Amino acid sequence: MALGEHLKEARDRFFIAAVAVVLGTVAGFVVYDPVLAALSRPIQDLNAREGRSAALNFDGVASPFDLMIQVSVFLGLVLSSPVWLYQLWAFITPSLKTKERRVTVAFIAVAVPLFLSGIFLAWLILPNAVRVLTDFTPGGFSNIITVTVFITFLLRLMLAFGIAFLLPVVLFGLNLVGIVSGKQILKAWRITIFLVCLFAAMAAPGADAMSMFYLAAPMLLLFFIAIGLCLLNDKRRARRNTVQQAYLEATANRASVIDGI
Repeated sequence: MALGEHLKEARDRFFIAAVAVVLGTVAGFVVYDPVLAALSRPIQDLNAREGRSAALNFDGVASPFDLMIQVSVFLGLVLSSPVWLYQLWAFITPSLKTKERRVTVAFIAVAVPLFLSGIFLAWLILPNAVRVLTDFTPGGFSNIITVTVFITFLLRLMLAFGIAFLLPVVLFGLNLVGIVSGKQILKAWRITIFLVCLFAAMAAPGADAMSMFYLAAPMLLLFFIAIGLCLLNDKRRARRNTVQQAYLEATANRASVIDGI
């Protein structure tokens, strides 16, 4: 397609994704109260189980409304993830061959569960993270926490986990369209392991190294699975190119023989 057609398609797909996010946000407004109660539960557990003095407070008149918007938009992104992930992938597929377009359904079937799994894993480690971070509070002091800062921290953490779990799928998609090869990705395995462990150490501040391991292990496993798929795809592409080159050479030789006759 021409550049103008690409831009038009990008606009249309962005519009569809935006509508899906808006509809998901409306649904987020409906379930806002129970979701907020679930997000604030780690602070409540500190008071109930460990006898601490911790409380969530709003610091402004408009803060409750701002928080409702943030949480609802986050829920909209989560609920509409099948739509905007499909639109993202469908924008790439016109450059693929017919057989390669068949992976679109497989992409959505893998990407959406991975995105939601990353968010769920972040949700599982949140109570431990809150407990460990508040352990640094000196004796005789209370934790008076601004609710907007606390909830924003939780939402960003969960979104970061979801996106992190999507990266292997994105790498395979880039390999599928020929932007990067499996060998290029494999060369960066050392820095990738370092960055994953660093991210896990900051995102899952547990009392021991096991909490970091529980987060880093699935991310590294997904990364190396993506590398394996990329290497297999590179071999398939190289084999197909070899067959096509042999066919072109045979056709050229046949044409030269006919011209000679």
